[in-house]
Formats: sequence, structure tokens, C-alpha cells
Amino acid sequence: MSTPTTDGAEASEGGATADRSRNSYLGEVWVNFKRWNLKAVRNPFVLIVSLVQPVIFLVLFTQVFGNVAGGAIGGPGGGGPSYETYLVPAIAVQVAIAAAATSGVGLVNDIENGMFEKVLVSPMSRSAVFLGKTAAELLRIATQIGIILGLGVLLGAEVGTGIVGAVGIVAVGVVFSLWFVGFSNALAVLTKDQESTIIGANLLQFPLLFLSSAFLPLEVLPEWIQTVAAVNPVTYGVDAARSLMLNADAASVFSASGFGTVGNAVVPAMAVLLVLALVFGGVAVAMIRRASSSKVQ
Repeated sequence: MSTPTTDGAEASEGGATADRSRNSYLGEVWVNFKRWNLKAVRNPFVLIVSLVQPVIFLVLFTQVFGNVAGGAIGGPGGGGPSYETYLVPAIAVQVAIAAAATSGVGLVNDIENGMFEKVLVSPMSRSAVFLGKTAAELLRIATQIGIILGLGVLLGAEVGTGIVGAVGIVAVGVVFSLWFVGFSNALAVLTKDQESTIIGANLLQFPLLFLSSAFLPLEVLPEWIQTVAAVNPVTYGVDAARSLMLNADAASVFSASGFGTVGNAVVPAMAVLLVLALVFGGVAVAMIRRASSSKVQ
């Protein structure tokens, strides 16, 4: 009597264990999404710090360089947009970079406290781990870009395409951030060190911003900067966001045809950014997948 009972209990226990280990892929993404959101809520310092620098840039650039830079873009006396309107899309992209740069730092924190090793020995898909973490960070980036847009409007910026355009600018910032999130996480797995990850991400942040169309039109910049800007992802993110802001084709490198005035700039820019996101995201997932418990110690 006892044997069947014991076997049945074991079978039941084993079945429950098997059920628990057979979480769906979306369920694994959701678990990681919740975990990283809770982590962000419990440590709002990271969210605030990654937002402060772009806010300082927005206020100082518009107040200190507004008159000079405004002349370079032909407004407002020349009929062009105000510098606040011109600058806000660049600051939205800067927010995306700054927030994405902290993504790898969170992963290093997991490595240092042993959580990453626990995840590696779990039956969860490595790509689900990365997607859940990335989705939580994209939610944070979208919120921060929304705050910047609101602040920009308070300072006098105008969104030419209205609410739909504002949502589009947030979407552009989110898509733009994907490649840098992948880069930051790959760097974290490679260095396994917070300081190295922060230095590596910040080392790229400012050159990428200043060697692009973020702060001034490419036509008024030196030729070598124009050459670098043509292959700089920031140029494509800023051009797409700026086109939505100005309700015009603001492409600096190339624009398509047949998608409407704004779409001709947005569509090719988004295509470039999505390809970059796939490449860097794929590298990050591959590096997390190849990581082993012995390697992360």
C-alpha cells in the first residue's frame, strides 16, 4: 500500500517540478521584465542620474547657445524653427543613450552578487532573459523621453506633428536605444566589471553625440565630421525624431521616396536602426548564451 502511495507522491512531485520548469517563453520574458522593473523602482538613483545630464544639456544649450546656434539653423528671424524645437529631438536621443548605457551596469551588478550565475543554471532561455531585461529598460527609456518632451514644450519647443508625432519621437528613441542596450550588455559580459562597463559606454556617448547632426546641421560642420556623421547611428536617430518634430524631411544623409514628407526621412532611418539592433542584440544574446558559471566568476 505504501509503495504505490510513495511512488504516486513522487510522481506527483516530479510532475509538479516538471510543470514548474516548463514555463512558457513569454512567461520567462515576463518574469525577467518584472524583476528588472522592481529593481529599478527600488533603486531610482539610476533613473534620475541618467535623466539629469540630458536635462542639463537641454537647459544650458538652449539658454547659452540658443541665439548663436539658432542663426545657424535659420530661425526664428530667418523663418526656421527655434533652437528649442531643433534641439529637443537630439536630447531625446541623448536620453536613450544615457539610459541604455546603464543597462550593462545592471548586468554586472547581477554578475557580482551571484544572481547572473543563478540565472545561467536555470532552465530559462537566454534570449528570454535578455528580452525581459531589455523590455523593462525600454519602458524606462520611453518614460524618460516623455519627460524630456514635456520639458522641451515648457521651454518653448513645438511638436509640429502633434501628439502622434510626440509618440513617434518616443518610439524612435526606444528603437534607437536597442543597439546601445545590446552593446552595453555585451560589454558587461566581456568585462564583468562595473567601472570598465561605465567607462566603455561613456567613452562612446559624447563622440557619438557631437559627431552627428544632433546639435547643428551637418552643412555647417567640418567635412570630416560630415563623413563620420554619415555612418553614425545618432545621426539617423536624431534625423528621424527631428523630422517628426518639424513635420518635415530633416534627413541629413539620405531619404527615401513614396512615404510622405516625414516618412521619407523616418523609414530609412528606422530601417538602419533596426538592423543595428538585430546585430548588437544578437551579439549580446550570443555572449550571454556562451557564458558559463566558471567564466562569470
